[in-house]
Amino acid sequence: MTLPEKPEPGAERPEPLPAPDAPGLAGLAEGYASKAGLHRTDDGRIDVLKSAGGYQGIAESILPGLVFLISFTVTASLTPSLIAALTAAAVFTVVRLVQRRPLTQALAGVVGVGISAWLANTTGKAEDFYLPGFLTNAAYIVAMVTSIAVRWPIAGLLFGFIRNEGLDWRQHPGRVRAYQLGTWIIVGVLALRLVVQVPLYLMGPDGLAALATTRLIMGAPLYILGVWLAWLVTRPAAAPGAQPSKPSPSSDSA
Repeated sequence: MTLPEKPEPGAERPEPLPAPDAPGLAGLAEGYASKAGLHRTDDGRIDVLKSAGGYQGIAESILPGLVFLISFTVTASLTPSLIAALTAAAVFTVVRLVQRRPLTQALAGVVGVGISAWLANTTGKAEDFYLPGFLTNAAYIVAMVTSIAVRWPIAGLLFGFIRNEGLDWRQHPGRVRAYQLGTWIIVGVLALRLVVQVPLYLMGPDGLAALATTRLIMGAPLYILGVWLAWLVTRPAAAPGAQPSKPSPSSDSA
C-alpha cells in the first residue's frame, strides 16, 4: 500500500470543502413541498388552481360541508345530515378509485369528515361539525408563526422548491424577509377564518347557517387568494437588464 505523500513545508493546502447543510434538509424541504400539494407550470410559475386540488379537489373540500348544511336545514335532524356528509366524502373516494388517481386527498377528506361527524354526534350539537376545522386552523397558525420566528418560513420551503431555489434563499436576508412576509399573509388568511367563524360557532344553532356559509366561502377560494398573494410578494427581484419573460396562457399571471 502506498502511503500518501506529506505536503512540503510552505505548500498551499487545498481549501476545505464547505460544510454540507444539515442532513437531508433540502430533500425534506422538497418532500414537504410535494406533499403540501403545490404545483408549478411549465414556465416555473405556481399553478394555484392545481395546488388547490383542481376543480375536483375543490369540490371534495366543499361538497361534504354543503351537503351537511342542506340536509340539516331541510330535515333539522343531525344523524341523517352527518350520514349524508360522510356519504358525499366517500363518493369522492370511489370516484378516485375509478379514475385510478391518488387517494390521499379523498381519504384525508373522509377522515376529516368522519372526525367532525363523530364529534357532532357525540355532543349532539350540529355546530360541532365545524370544530375540528378550527383546531386544525389554529395548529397551522402556530406552526407557521414558529417557522417565521426561527427563520425557516414555510412559504420559503414551499415556494423555494417551485422556484428551484432549494434552500439557497436562506443565505440572503432579503429573501428570508420576503418569505417571512409571504408566510404572514397565509397566517392572516387562517386567522381571518377564526376571527369570522368562531363568533358564529359560539352563537350555537342560531349561527349555524352563517357559519356553514362562511366556511364554504373562506375555504378553498380564500386559500387560493392567500397563496397567490404570498407568491406575488415573494417574487425575486429581476436581475438588472433582464428581459421580462412572457407569461404562458396557463400561468397564473404571478
